[in-house]
Amino acid sequence: MSILYLILLAIIQGLTEFLPVSSSAHLILPELMGVGKQGVLIDVMAHFGSLFAVILYFKRDVGNMIIGFFDLCRRRLNKNSALALNLIVATPPALIFGALLAMNGWNDLLRNGWIIAFTSIFFGILLWWADVKYAREKTTEDLTWKGAFGMGLAQMIALIPGTSRSGITMTAARMMDMTRVEAARFSMLMSLPIIAAGGFYALLKLSKAETGAEASLNAGLIVAALSFVSAYIAIAFFMKLVSRIGMFPFMVYRVLLGLIILGWLIF
Repeated sequence: MSILYLILLAIIQGLTEFLPVSSSAHLILPELMGVGKQGVLIDVMAHFGSLFAVILYFKRDVGNMIIGFFDLCRRRLNKNSALALNLIVATPPALIFGALLAMNGWNDLLRNGWIIAFTSIFFGILLWWADVKYAREKTTEDLTWKGAFGMGLAQMIALIPGTSRSGITMTAARMMDMTRVEAARFSMLMSLPIIAAGGFYALLKLSKAETGAEASLNAGLIVAALSFVSAYIAIAFFMKLVSRIGMFPFMVYRVLLGLIILGWLIF
């Protein structure tokens, strides 16, 4: 796997992880076209690099979450503890479903061009529909634990390639009348435990590889470092413009991407 190819993977991952266009779909495209095969582990290491971009950009929220967790332990109810509780409630569905996929080897079965094309188109249209259909009033502080669990279920579905984790969680948030900025904010905060779990799992697998372990680990770390840089840029761009541009451009992009994949598969 060449350095140039790794750089390309990192840039794609960083730019698409937090935009509602499905990073996993873009990372699988080279395989579909016969350009290269990086596998699930390198994909997840790319996600691992983007984890630190979220932590850095939302460092204040991350600090409040940590304070809120200890407040929860002391049974203190406030904005920080409510945020921590919502994130705790939203996390298990995706972790459990992800563990089932990994243990049964279903990850590779889902890396299918037809599935990616369908999910890209369907969930892209659903995102746009939710964005224009529902009001724009509620904030993250208005989110109840039931709403957080609903977003957790949406995040679970996002483990299907092409769905887009950020896209489907923002769709769910918009259906709960959260503003675009708040939907994006909570969606990105939700990614922290999921990406961390996947990243540590990938790191463990890469370090224990029987052959080419050092090369594989180095490849994963290069992708992680470069994806951090591009992810931070993408987050800053999206958070500043999401309230103005809405979801229509992303819907159009996803539909076109899905049609291109279908065309490639058919012809």
